[in-house]
Amino acid sequence: MTAPVQRLSLNTKTTERWTLAEAVDGAARAGIPAVGLWRDRVQEAGVDRAAKLVRDAGLRVSSLCRGGFLTGPDPLPDNRRAIDEAATLGTGELVMVVGGMPAGSRDLVGARARVADGIAALVPYAAESGVRLALEPLHPMYVADRAVISTLGQALDLAAPHDAASVGVVVDTFHVWWDPVLGEQIERAGREGRLSSYQVCDWLVPIAADPLLSRGMMGEGHIDFATITREVAATGYLGDIEVEIFNADIWARPGDDVVATMIQRYAELVEPYL
Repeated sequence: MTAPVQRLSLNTKTTERWTLAEAVDGAARAGIPAVGLWRDRVQEAGVDRAAKLVRDAGLRVSSLCRGGFLTGPDPLPDNRRAIDEAATLGTGELVMVVGGMPAGSRDLVGARARVADGIAALVPYAAESGVRLALEPLHPMYVADRAVISTLGQALDLAAPHDAASVGVVVDTFHVWWDPVLGEQIERAGREGRLSSYQVCDWLVPIAADPLLSRGMMGEGHIDFATITREVAATGYLGDIEVEIFNADIWARPGDDVVATMIQRYAELVEPYL
């Protein structure tokens, strides 16, 4: 390894043009020990082949993304499939992007209630499968279309009725860095045993025309990774740290170059504070 990356994970969205096989190979060649998988890449390869590719490369799966969209019509069957895929891949964490407002709705309170009901319906199946539902709060600009939970506190409140082994939360720096009580909520997540995943990337200005593609490589934006990482480490979190970047310019670069930069920035801006 060229850098201390024993807990670094390459999320497949960061190298979007790579197939699953290419991402697994690229991570292994770079000495990265884990991959965070998106279901599109898993389904292209087939879940059994995907599991074998990762296993044969000697890697681990830090998380599977995504389940959720619980505010839509009939969300449970696909979420059960996602739980099955996570179990087959050998990861205990299924990242849940809970869903935005139903089409034509202005009932935000009702949408959040639907999320709570969906989680409750899925918990028994997830528990039987050994998979934790990892609730990911998204930045408030995504409330209408992607996630009606915006803060780590909201995610923890939704998780609270359920066993911590079955429902956890995700700290993604892009989505939560702005929260004035983030440190308190990270401490709470640790105290409650619910910290499922720590994901890092930066916040760029100006926001891209497609807000989904506004993530940057660490060090290129405004996020204080040292402080957030210290807060995560103080909880006792020992899991992987995923780099998950949606950015058209980064996607256009050769995957090996992206991975090399990712390792360098992780080693400088994240790893020293773990």
